[in-house]
Amino acid sequence: MTDIYLDHAATTPVHPEVVKTFTDALQTVYGNPSSIHQQGRTARKALDDARKRLAQSIGAKPTEMIFTSGGSEANNMAIFGVAKAMKAQGNHVITTNIEHHAVLNTCKQLEQLGFALTILEVDENGQIHPDQVAKALTDQTILVSIMYGNNEVGTMQPIAEIGQLLKNHQAVFHTDAVQVYGMLPIQVDELGVDLLSVSAHKLNGPKGIGFLYARTNTVLTPFIFGGEQERKRRAGTENVPAIMAFQKAVEIAEQTMEENSARYETFEAHLVEKLQALRVQLKINASHVARLPHITNISFPGMDIESFLVNLDMAGIFVSSGSACTAGSLDPSHVLTAMYGQNAPELRNSVRFSYGYGLTVDDIETTAEKTAEIIHRLIK
Repeated sequence: MTDIYLDHAATTPVHPEVVKTFTDALQTVYGNPSSIHQQGRTARKALDDARKRLAQSIGAKPTEMIFTSGGSEANNMAIFGVAKAMKAQGNHVITTNIEHHAVLNTCKQLEQLGFALTILEVDENGQIHPDQVAKALTDQTILVSIMYGNNEVGTMQPIAEIGQLLKNHQAVFHTDAVQVYGMLPIQVDELGVDLLSVSAHKLNGPKGIGFLYARTNTVLTPFIFGGEQERKRRAGTENVPAIMAFQKAVEIAEQTMEENSARYETFEAHLVEKLQALRVQLKINASHVARLPHITNISFPGMDIESFLVNLDMAGIFVSSGSACTAGSLDPSHVLTAMYGQNAPELRNSVRFSYGYGLTVDDIETTAEKTAEIIHRLIK
């Protein structure tokens, strides 16, 4: 039995070319980029080249890039960094109720420290509207953090419109773009964001590396102290081999972005059509708004998610419920809860299929067949 991995929104397999770049760099680019000798200079050049290339990928300046250990650190750096730097200007933060926990829990931590927190509620498609942000703004608002594309249902938020709204306000605008980066084009000036978080392992790069884009003159207090790396914004010796691998992953993603988007849309259409042909009842969550092309979140009426996931796993189909696993039980997805409300059936019958490198139409065909077989067996 061949396993079929359909959980690319959680993490992605590392591309073979990225593996080669990483392993080669581990052996040859071992100097500390802060050292002045030849090996240090070699590492510094590789670091500078990657910084320029990654900055180019979002229309930023190299000096606006801060390398981090991934998306969670980038989000924490953005939120805590702005809150501490701007506490004299205000204490109000705005976010949404479908953020990744790396944003939502960080904002809630600020609330425990005395900051005022407004959590905007999304509609049934998992989307907020710019007028909600406008109504929530006060003269004490110092930070607005709204994700670009949702990791569970794929909903895209109107980031550019919100960026325009905040143009003349003191609030710093942050977006978690972890799911979007490498999947769709991003230009920070068009979005109007001041801070943007990404992570390499979502686009076939290694885990443990990401970056925070910080627009020039955006105030940001560091929370890791030590040396003067990353222009005194994030202490610690840079992970040069991982950064070089990250650069390679981004170059591959840019070359294949348009082709992949079209392919993933075909996967979704094929999956849904095949399931319907096999007499499976279903509903695509967040189907009435713009969504990321690689995420399909489907509600299967009458299905129990725990037994469904176990059976899919046994069949070699690796997907996600979007729920958090705690002590062996599944807690309802906070995203689906935000969209549908407490105790809605979608909370207990929805599965996320997410596509990526290595998948074929045959894999999607097999997935649909095995999924239908399991559903018909479990729903009597």
